[in-house]
Amino acid sequence: MSLKIHSLKYLVSFSSYIFAYISFTYTGILSFSVIIYAYFLIPLLELFLKPDEHNLTEVEEEMVKNDRLYDLYIYLMIPVQYLAVGYFLYSLCDFSNSFAFNSELGPIDIAGRILSAGTLSAQSINIGHELGHRLKKYEKFLAKLALLVTLNMHFFIEHNRGHHNRVATPHDPATSRKGDILYLFWIRSTVLSAISAWKLEYVKLKRLKKPFISIYNEMILFAIAQISFVCVIYFFFGLYVTLAFVCAALIGKFILETINYIEHYGLKRTVNEDGKYERVQAHHSWNSNHVIGRIMIFELSRHSDHHYRATRKYQILKHHDNAPQMPTGYPGMMVLSLLPPLWFYVMNPLVDKVITEKH
Repeated sequence: MSLKIHSLKYLVSFSSYIFAYISFTYTGILSFSVIIYAYFLIPLLELFLKPDEHNLTEVEEEMVKNDRLYDLYIYLMIPVQYLAVGYFLYSLCDFSNSFAFNSELGPIDIAGRILSAGTLSAQSINIGHELGHRLKKYEKFLAKLALLVTLNMHFFIEHNRGHHNRVATPHDPATSRKGDILYLFWIRSTVLSAISAWKLEYVKLKRLKKPFISIYNEMILFAIAQISFVCVIYFFFGLYVTLAFVCAALIGKFILETINYIEHYGLKRTVNEDGKYERVQAHHSWNSNHVIGRIMIFELSRHSDHHYRATRKYQILKHHDNAPQMPTGYPGMMVLSLLPPLWFYVMNPLVDKVITEKH
């Protein structure tokens, strides 16, 4: 594949918004267009497409790493996401009665649009994830903008300063253990990750000798920003549409936690003789080289290399031979995780195999 095509392929990531337009414009089964695309069509295709383990050469990597076009794709995702959210809200609202849904929509139509918006919310979190690892201040600001529209801004703190340090240990809320049921993991990870973010901010401010209750506390600023954002939606669209937006944001959060669940399921770092956990290695994350999923989520599924070198941009993430491989791509694995008995049947033997090979 030429480097030009290597770049252009990420335009496919914007296809979700085409299906979002269909979801927010039409009714009936079409209101679930994003869901059908993300969790039925893509997993079906990935069952028949072979994973691609190809890595860029060192020369290609240097060229791609500094190509601003890759950054532009990520940046552009943010205004597109805000436009999609605006259209979602507009599509639900009866402007003659700001406290009601559009009278032309039935419960199925509303449910389809909320679920579709929730899937887009998860995609926006992924953009915030990518930019949150960047070193430039304006990119970190853009990461917070991406997370604001998902009401998940504490992720910026917990993921970067918490999860990456504690991954694959019992101290990480976002690491699922062998035998964990997804639905219980949602609750544990959601609650403990939020608590962890507050604790991390407390430790940072204490080190900097800044007051906890102050404008220096990003968690407080995040809370103010998110409450203000919800209030603006309420002002323009009314109560029910605001509740629909909050539901969509929660769905996006649960999708994020589902991704967390599949990324590290059952994998553990060992404790060294000095009592510290070993350095994070490629075999502490489940990896997927399935092409469509990789493109759609900006290579997040090459998760082993991401944790091995967290500051690497998405376009240069690598395949590692010693990284445990998922049976299929992220979308398919997420669907599988919704069925715990089937998930355990498929994944528990793979976890045992990884542990056996490691020792």
